[in-house]
Amino acid sequence: MTALTLSTAAAPGLRADAIVIGVAKGAKGPVVVPGAEAVDKAYDGRLAGILETLGASGAEGELTKLPAPAGFKAPLVVAVGLGAQPAKDDSYDDEALRKAAGVAARALAGNKKAAFALPVEDAAAVAAIGEGVLLGAYTFDAYKESAATGNGSRAKNGKAPLAEAALLGGKPRDAAHKAALARATAVSEELNRARDLINTPPNDLTPEAFAAIAQTAAKEHGVKVQVLDEKALVKGGYGGILGVGGGSAATPRLVKLSYTNSKAGKHLALVGKGITYDSGGISLKPPGHNETMKCDMSGAAAVFAAVIAAARLGLEVNITGWLALAENMPSGTAVRPGDVLRMYSGKTVEVLNTDAEGRLVLADALWAASQEKPDAIVDVATLTGAMVLALGSRLFGIMANDDAFRSAVHEAAEEVGEPAWPMPLPEHLRKGMDSPTADIANMGERMGGGLVAGLFLREFVGEGIPWAHLDIAGPAFNEGGAFGYTPKGGTGSAVRTLVRLAELTAAGELG
Repeated sequence: MTALTLSTAAAPGLRADAIVIGVAKGAKGPVVVPGAEAVDKAYDGRLAGILETLGASGAEGELTKLPAPAGFKAPLVVAVGLGAQPAKDDSYDDEALRKAAGVAARALAGNKKAAFALPVEDAAAVAAIGEGVLLGAYTFDAYKESAATGNGSRAKNGKAPLAEAALLGGKPRDAAHKAALARATAVSEELNRARDLINTPPNDLTPEAFAAIAQTAAKEHGVKVQVLDEKALVKGGYGGILGVGGGSAATPRLVKLSYTNSKAGKHLALVGKGITYDSGGISLKPPGHNETMKCDMSGAAAVFAAVIAAARLGLEVNITGWLALAENMPSGTAVRPGDVLRMYSGKTVEVLNTDAEGRLVLADALWAASQEKPDAIVDVATLTGAMVLALGSRLFGIMANDDAFRSAVHEAAEEVGEPAWPMPLPEHLRKGMDSPTADIANMGERMGGGLVAGLFLREFVGEGIPWAHLDIAGPAFNEGGAFGYTPKGGTGSAVRTLVRLAELTAAGELG
């Protein structure tokens, strides 16, 4: 993990491999942004013109390298685009800083130290730049040959992440700046842990293995953990989790993580879908749709990371995280279309499609979470392809049983830079899940499938409890190229939203 430091040093005299500066897209060409004054001065005030000559415009994500001016101890200047220049007297928003820092951190892989001379107006900017660096520098190479042999070198053609980032303009003795950096570090490290889990091949990350990882982390950070294995699940009547996991030799688990704070006045429950591999079961996915299904536990990874991050931050809120873990495989013991499962709530579900399995494991976990009567419940899941069709690959959908709560969750997501969109739960779609055999079917109308899934989950939320459902099927796994601070592969989507919701709950502003 890249080490972060705050520095008041001047850019010219700082020993580093590179100085990172920001460039904005102005009305008449690139504009050098605040934080880079000393660098611009060393170029005799001509830095913007030099960058324009090199083809730079200041567009978001753009990166331009040029030799450092005479007298600098760093040999390289890296100019990164922040997008459109804000109106007069406006600041560069946190997400623009986060993305720019991420782009630069990725480009500087293989270097020991870089100084980030981006605009630092307040502690929020410190946090944004710190997060961008840590998230942008992320790599997953556990299965590369050199990493596996532990010989200290990198895999062929690979580069080590940037080792150290000094945030110029940050104040090492300022309490707010130090706290912002500490928060950025805790949240980013746990988010990157979620990415590691998502990227781990399913032959290694079984439900049992995931549960063991959760136990180790919980012990390290003072979080209580309870793991229900297949025998305990049978005894407890968790028919949804057992039904989905019944076709795999890797048996299911339900993990309960409990973080408590003696000063807490509120209790937030988080529920995550943890399908460690989703073949579709008997309703087998076609070729081209199952190659990345190791990511189907991204919701559980997000919940796990958020609970541990909250513990590291010492938030004054009680949080219970529920990880519903199973592997969905076809076999002679797999649940079949037409089977009826009796869920933990006692409600029966007719399974019409075994590839609609996430809602089944979530239903059991949602009901278990409801029994503790928390002030609010938020579930996270890579639940439906329909949500990807609706919102694309970078936004997640938010559904809820309360409009005000849905709005609060949406505002929290936007605040931390996780694009999301509020979605409805149309009552007329509920009828499509009526079953002649059971209390409800796990499928309804095809059109609006993401909303149908949300309506199904609502049936298993305790009465009177505010609840929101985050369908992260689009942004959870990036199959394209890296962008901003987002890598290829597992992204850790929703972790930052969940942590922010925990902070808001602690402050009495949510639930």
